Amino acid sequence: MQTSVRKRKLMAEINVVPYIDVMLVLLIIFMVTAPLLTQGIQVELPKAGAEPIVDMPDQPPLILSVDASGNLYINVGDDEDLPAMAKEIVARTRAVLKHRPNTPVLIKADRAVPYGIVVGAMVLLQQGGAETVGFITDPLDTYPVPE
Repeated sequence: MQTSVRKRKLMAEINVVPYIDVMLVLLIIFMVTAPLLTQGIQVELPKAGAEPIVDMPDQPPLILSVDASGNLYINVGDDEDLPAMAKEIVARTRAVLKHRPNTPVLIKADRAVPYGIVVGAMVLLQQGGAETVGFITDPLDTYPVPE
């Protein structure tokens, strides 16, 4: 008996279709999660003609947000989307500034918030050890022209 042995050629091609599927799934995941990475407190910022800060350190700033109803939110901790009490704000500010003393401290307040609430927020940040506090504003669309 004679056995026939065939030699098979090896296939040297890569099937890229599964990789394309994985890449499309990853793209969709990143498109959905990217907007969620920004701070989620809705604040209508006041407009100001201030220059942007150019000497910002590489570390993220400590931001205290004040919404239109006067609730305070701080971007430190697991519950950034929940209103924070005064003691929590002071404690979290103190903890951040203890570990990273050069962290910029900013207030992001809605333009409808009374001035007294914003001043109270500044006092809480100062009690936590912040020496300077900046404000986040939107740029002016047009500068007022003197008549």
